[in-house]
Amino acid sequence: MARGAWWLCYKAIERLRPQERVTEMSTPIVDTHQHLWDPEVIPCSWLKRVPSLNRAFGMSDYLEATKGLGVVKSVHVETDVDEPYMEQETKALFRLADRNDNPLSGIVASARPEKDGFEQHLEKILGHRALKGIRRILHTEPDELGQGKTFIENVGRLGSYGLSFDICVLARQLPVAINLVSRCPDVTFILDHCGVPQVKERVLDTWRADITEMAKFANVFGKISGVVAYADPANWTKEDLRPYIEHMIESFGWDRIMFGSDWPVCTLSASYAQWVDALQSITSGAGLENQGKLFHDNAVRVYRL
Repeated sequence: MARGAWWLCYKAIERLRPQERVTEMSTPIVDTHQHLWDPEVIPCSWLKRVPSLNRAFGMSDYLEATKGLGVVKSVHVETDVDEPYMEQETKALFRLADRNDNPLSGIVASARPEKDGFEQHLEKILGHRALKGIRRILHTEPDELGQGKTFIENVGRLGSYGLSFDICVLARQLPVAINLVSRCPDVTFILDHCGVPQVKERVLDTWRADITEMAKFANVFGKISGVVAYADPANWTKEDLRPYIEHMIESFGWDRIMFGSDWPVCTLSASYAQWVDALQSITSGAGLENQGKLFHDNAVRVYRL
């Protein structure tokens, strides 16, 4: 559908609640934050604490969830599998990326920068065209982990490998992330999930100040993802999400933000289409060029797709 025709179609359905809309994007979507897992094949212990997610979510499920939305490329972000299975997860994703029947184009792999064997682990997974970056979950770990000398030094080496680092911290841990970024000026960082704000509780002030500070570093990009999962699952509206999304855009600018679905975690509160529709609606006044940057162009540039 041409952009102009799509815009008229969109305005006709704009008045409906996000949960009731069926969205079709004219701008092709690059999803910078999808997950796939099968805990029966690769253990992922944290899933036991989230029964609704504790099952297999495969590529066929993702394709069904994104049907009709124009997702042309995706980036898989590691799923915090149990540590002995990190390499297995990454190489299984390499094989999936080699196929031509799905949009998987980039992989952010799991690693442990806090350990002395970090570079040896990297050597086992380097060389595949789809490997774009590394993530080490911090939001479930003590703050000290992301402040350690070995952790910071190893993350600082990623630039020499041509890899970025995805930061996943709680809002209260943003100062830890700011310190990390300030110590690694040659690394590209992507802040996942808007820094995990407390959307349901409508907490803004401290988070807002820390995001403003984080965005001062030109090597950091903001991923607009996850926020719907932190909203009230039964009663969220786009207006609950708006202040967080708009502050991310205000802080990072249209050239440094990217869309991510956080599927299937987003399904705790919304379907894939509902999240896309809410974000499209919130940013509708910015024009198609800026929406194109958010949903497609910046992701291609930052993740080198």
